[in-house]
Amino acid sequence: MKYDYTRDSQRQVDVPRGTISAHTYRSQIFGGSAREYWLYVPAQYRSGTPASLMVFQDGHAYVAEDGAFRAPIVFDNLIHQGAMPVTIGLFVNPGHAGKAPPETPWQSDQRSYEYDSTTEKYSRFIVEEMIPELEKGYTVSSDPKARAIGGMSSGGICAFTVAWHRPDCFHKVLTHVGSFTDIRGGHNYPFWIRQWPKRDIRVFLQSGEKDLETQFGNWWLANLQMESALAWRKYDYKFVGGKGGHDCEHGGALLPDSLRWLWGA
Repeated sequence: MKYDYTRDSQRQVDVPRGTISAHTYRSQIFGGSAREYWLYVPAQYRSGTPASLMVFQDGHAYVAEDGAFRAPIVFDNLIHQGAMPVTIGLFVNPGHAGKAPPETPWQSDQRSYEYDSTTEKYSRFIVEEMIPELEKGYTVSSDPKARAIGGMSSGGICAFTVAWHRPDCFHKVLTHVGSFTDIRGGHNYPFWIRQWPKRDIRVFLQSGEKDLETQFGNWWLANLQMESALAWRKYDYKFVGGKGGHDCEHGGALLPDSLRWLWGA
C-alpha cells in the first residue's frame, strides 16, 4: 500500500535545520551491551533553556532522512511552524551483546528482550542512563507532558511500556504497528488498561489491516483491542488504521499529523 508524503516530510528551503550527531553507549542495566544512538538538536534550541524531549526506539529507522519516517525533517518543519515545541530527539537502537555486530540493527540480539518485555527494566534504562547521558550536554524539561516516546513494532510496545511504568516521566506515546501480542506477555495490555489504575498518558496508535499474523497473535486485532480498552477507560488517545502491512509506510506518511496531534492541546 502506497501512502503519499506531505510537504511536512520534505525539506523546505526557508526552514532552519537542526543538527544530528551519532554516538555509542554501553548500558550497565543491560549488562554492558553496546548500542548506537543519535541526537537531533533543533536550530531553535538555546543552551540552558529546557527543551522538550522525544525518544524513538529503533532509532536508525526514524533518524534517516531518506527513510520512511524522516523524523529530523518533520521536526524541523513542525518546530518552525510552531506545531510542536522546541524538541530534542533521542534516537536509540537496541543493544547487542554478541562479539560480532549484527548485519542490521533489527537483528540486535537484545532487541526482543529489551522491547517486548513488559517489565520496568527498559524504562529504567531510558530514565536512569540515556536521559542523564543526554543531559551532560543539553537541558531537557522534567515535565512529563514535555516528553514523548515512540517506536514501531516491538519498539512501539516498548514505548507504551515505558510510559505505562513511568507516566511521571513520559506523557505522550506514539506506536506504529505495535506488537501488542504474546511475544513476552504484551497481549495483556488491553486487560491491564481496563483493570489497573489509570495512567496520565496520551497515546497515538497506528496499524494496518494486513499487519502480521503469527503464532504470537494477530497484530491488527491486537491494536484494535488496545483501541477498545483505551476508549472504554476513557484515555486520551487516537487510533488510525490503514490498509497496509507490518511496515513503516503508513506510519511514516502519518508522522507529521500524528506529532501535531500528540503535541497538541
